[in-house]
Amino acid sequence: MDILLVLLGFVFACLGIIGSFLPVLPGPITSWVGLLLLHLTKAVPQNWTFLGITLAIAIIIFFLDYFIPAMGTKRFGGSKYGMYGTTIGLIVGLLSPIPFGILIGAFVGALVGELIYDSKDTNRAIKASFGAFLGFLASATIKFSIAMVYLVLFMVKFWEHRGSFF
Repeated sequence: MDILLVLLGFVFACLGIIGSFLPVLPGPITSWVGLLLLHLTKAVPQNWTFLGITLAIAIIIFFLDYFIPAMGTKRFGGSKYGMYGTTIGLIVGLLSPIPFGILIGAFVGALVGELIYDSKDTNRAIKASFGAFLGFLASATIKFSIAMVYLVLFMVKFWEHRGSFF
């Protein structure tokens, strides 16, 4: 049973890294589930303080993920239409077969949203789209960093107690 939990935990930790770039999957929280599964094994002693702190960080990052792209859009003069366009563009970019579809989708979605809001001011629309793009990159970088740290923590904990598994 322990080996199954470790394998599932590793899968969740890796899915968390993928989830850092996909808007559908919450990256750090998914990685945290991997840490939880590792701590539920009999080989690794349960450290509820460690799990609580890492969960709190994952939840904070989860909520910040919704505000950072919006803050980028607002900071560069965007509207709610630009923020909605960014979200729609992320989803369309995710489903498209083109390379870097998520990044292109965020930018184009924000641009289209801003042009719908005010089609006469293209400079403001481009500036707001750039802000949405930067916000998405900042958010993805933070989520990726936390998910990588959780994967490293997973590997370190597993390595410390590897003798108990085999």
